[in-house]
Amino acid sequence: MPRIIDKSKCVACGTCERVCKVGCITQLEDKKRTINPSACVDCGACQLACPKKCISQN
Repeated sequence: MPRIIDKSKCVACGTCERVCKVGCITQLEDKKRTINPSACVDCGACQLACPKKCISQN
């Protein structure tokens, strides 16, 4: 099950995007990130790396 980002908790640090091994996390206009669910391989690296713990499973 792909991960999702709670944008209300996201501080736009970019850590999740840097650790994503498949490049499925992209920056939005507000500098916050979003996950492409069809590209996510559900490895959990982004969830573990997020300092604000705003990434969870769908």
